[in-house]
Amino acid sequence: MNSTTKHPQNGQTPPCGGVIALIVAGGSSERAGAGTPKPYLEIGGKALLARTVEAFLSHPGIDGVRVVVRREHHGLYRSAMAGYTLFPLVVGGNTRQESVRRGLESLRHVNPARVLVHDAARPLVSHDLISRTLEALETHDAVIPVIHVSDTLRYVSGSDSHTVDRTNLYGVQTPQAFHYDTLLAAHTQLAGESFTDDAALFEKQQKPVHAIAGEAINFKVTFPWDIKRLMNILSLQSDTRTAMGYDVHALRPHSPDTPVAQQVIKICGVNIPHTHYLEGHSDADVGLHALVDALLGTLGEGDIGSHFPPSDMRWKGADSDRFLLHAFELLTKRGGEIIHLDLTVICEHPKITPHREAMRNHIAQMLKLAPDRISVKATTTEKLGFLGRGEGIAAQAVATVKIPAKAVIL
Repeated sequence: MNSTTKHPQNGQTPPCGGVIALIVAGGSSERAGAGTPKPYLEIGGKALLARTVEAFLSHPGIDGVRVVVRREHHGLYRSAMAGYTLFPLVVGGNTRQESVRRGLESLRHVNPARVLVHDAARPLVSHDLISRTLEALETHDAVIPVIHVSDTLRYVSGSDSHTVDRTNLYGVQTPQAFHYDTLLAAHTQLAGESFTDDAALFEKQQKPVHAIAGEAINFKVTFPWDIKRLMNILSLQSDTRTAMGYDVHALRPHSPDTPVAQQVIKICGVNIPHTHYLEGHSDADVGLHALVDALLGTLGEGDIGSHFPPSDMRWKGADSDRFLLHAFELLTKRGGEIIHLDLTVICEHPKITPHREAMRNHIAQMLKLAPDRISVKATTTEKLGFLGRGEGIAAQAVATVKIPAKAVIL
């Protein structure tokens, strides 16, 4: 689900006096043991960092998101965050504390009123937790979410082993929220010292830190088993749906006075020279129409005709890209994502294979998908029926999507 919300484009000046989420993705990820640095692990079809960023981009109380990354991860970052609307990235330091300080310093010209610092490796942070953190910050200078320790705790050091009283012990989570000026001043004053989180800097300065209830699902992906846990949760939180779409349009010969340059048909957004044109109320893009019906089918949202009726003159000659983007928007509003699209164009002429990659790339660009998530094929009816006689072109599509489940007990 890529962001098209209120946040400024890369390179533009973000709003002053607002709320900025600072996502820290500058770690080495050695404990995860996954080969790929964990912020860029693709889990359920999306990079872990992208899931984290989306939680803040889509929250109405957040005015902008900035990510702190390792210098050597620039390429991975650009690939994972392509299409997202973010402030320019910041290069992190050798420690988390230094990375946060650099991120805060990069916001001096913005001068936000408040800042939320969050670990990139906590992708399941909820809107409710973000909202409660911001609400508590209205009456406190520093707010952290905590979760009560449920396991029995034991201190082990050499031969010394004993149970620890867990009555008042809590695990600390992020996002941690602060007034920007206060947090920046703390980082500036204590630069060079070692702290595991931002609240510890406040404690060092003997400033109060307010704790609110965190969420068990907001765990930090650190070890290999955390990755498996995240994969299991994501599979429980979504329904996989598959639906088929079908469309057909008649072929009509171009009039003798049609310029040669205009003697084309359009399939999947690609103009193909042809002696005939496809007849239809819109641009008659049979491939995109089939994809639209397939996506609408996964949502139970009727068919293309119910959204863009041929009786409505607004859609006369309309570019079918608009129809596909409409279906995609309906899917993303439901929190869904496309797993795979499979399209088969059925005709005798023109030949589809020479244009197949251009079609895939056009669809991929519109829907912000990797081309390998899209299949475009062609076949004939062995000269049987109206398709075999060259009287029309048909297309059938299959869409596979994931949509968040309505109710999940974890």
